[in-house]
Amino acid sequence: MPKKGELIFSEFDDYAIKRGNEQAEFMADRSSRVEQSFLLARERYAESGVNVDDAIDRLGRIPISLHCWQGDDVGGFESSGSELGGGLAVTGSYPGKARTPDELRADLDKAMSLIPGRHRVNLHACYAEFGGRKVDRDKLEVAHFQNWIDWAKSKQIGMDFNPSYFAHPKAADGFTLSHRDEGIRKFWVQHGIACRQIGAAMGKALGTPCVTNVWVPDGYKDTPADRKSPRERLAKSLDAIFATPIDPSLNLDAVEGKLFGIGSESYVVGSHEFYLGYAISRKKLVCLDAGHYHPTESVADKISSVLAHLDRILLHVSRGVRWDSDHVVTLTDELLAIAQELVRGDYLARTHIGLDFFDASINRVAAWVIGTRAMLKSLLIALLEPSEKLRGFENAGDYTARLALSEEAKTLPFGAVWDYYCQRQDVAVGADWLDEVKAYERDALSKR
Repeated sequence: MPKKGELIFSEFDDYAIKRGNEQAEFMADRSSRVEQSFLLARERYAESGVNVDDAIDRLGRIPISLHCWQGDDVGGFESSGSELGGGLAVTGSYPGKARTPDELRADLDKAMSLIPGRHRVNLHACYAEFGGRKVDRDKLEVAHFQNWIDWAKSKQIGMDFNPSYFAHPKAADGFTLSHRDEGIRKFWVQHGIACRQIGAAMGKALGTPCVTNVWVPDGYKDTPADRKSPRERLAKSLDAIFATPIDPSLNLDAVEGKLFGIGSESYVVGSHEFYLGYAISRKKLVCLDAGHYHPTESVADKISSVLAHLDRILLHVSRGVRWDSDHVVTLTDELLAIAQELVRGDYLARTHIGLDFFDASINRVAAWVIGTRAMLKSLLIALLEPSEKLRGFENAGDYTARLALSEEAKTLPFGAVWDYYCQRQDVAVGADWLDEVKAYERDALSKR
């Protein structure tokens, strides 16, 4: 006769085995249902002339650049003590933000494990690792980012980079590259030069070009008396940063404008018009940030206009609510319009897609997953659109049929294709990823 404790343990084992078997059966059954739904959806799309297999194959080749600053509320690892500044504001105090580079990389690992496809990571210069030494931004070197490069190489992913023109004593008055003080301008020019070299080293080590994007917060809170001089100084500073050519197979230079910011409501030196002209004349990428325009402007409409004059663009996908509030990206009409324009215009190969938001009111890992999956969903919907038929109706002047078909396309079974794509990529289907995030929060984030 077994002892009492042994009997109880044996019964517990039997229960656990039974529950495990039930879970396995459930997952197998759902996997079968996902595939069956996909096959029906594929037939439905084929009726509209859409090749679903081609669409999901194309989606699997599109990398999204995940922004590191969502994981720690744009804090960085300099310990400079400076306020964030630059018109940036992160709200919320959800527990578990990354405190060290290793924690941030672990959080990115978890997020990327829940997102289908192979993606990239976008790093700011203020995330350098100094090993306890103090190094100012004009003295940054590749060695300060070697851990990031080694990590990305081990994951076989690419990286993008950004100079950090904020949260620094020399940016406290709201001016950097356009500052009237020549010494401060030179400091920030040297920072930009160093960052381009770091970006090139990332591109060389990882075998894919690094997009190094320049954004500065420079501007006035109230109406300026002189709009001209700061822009002349900014152009001169940028020319100095870009003076040394870098192989575009290693590094691509981008410049990013903005409509307004906190503390620069009346005048931003680097406006969209300024940077568009600069990018065209100097053959740089222009960055279109979805949160950096007036709410009534369509970023989607700008894509074909800009790419008529530039070889490539950088796209920062964000979600502004009433202003440039950098909310987590969701599957909105605005996001779908951007994706449709990229697909309809055959611009995917010429567009570098990155995310740019920071929400500290929710689980930060979940924010990455929600935002990136939303971007991918929008691209899949666009790839599944019967675009050839729509263009055919348009070219024939049959706008009635164009409108009717575009409306019918909205109810095609995209969800079944998305679930199948996730299953094929071996990531969580539906909202199952949230269980993994909750477990990660319990086991790792809550202990910080």
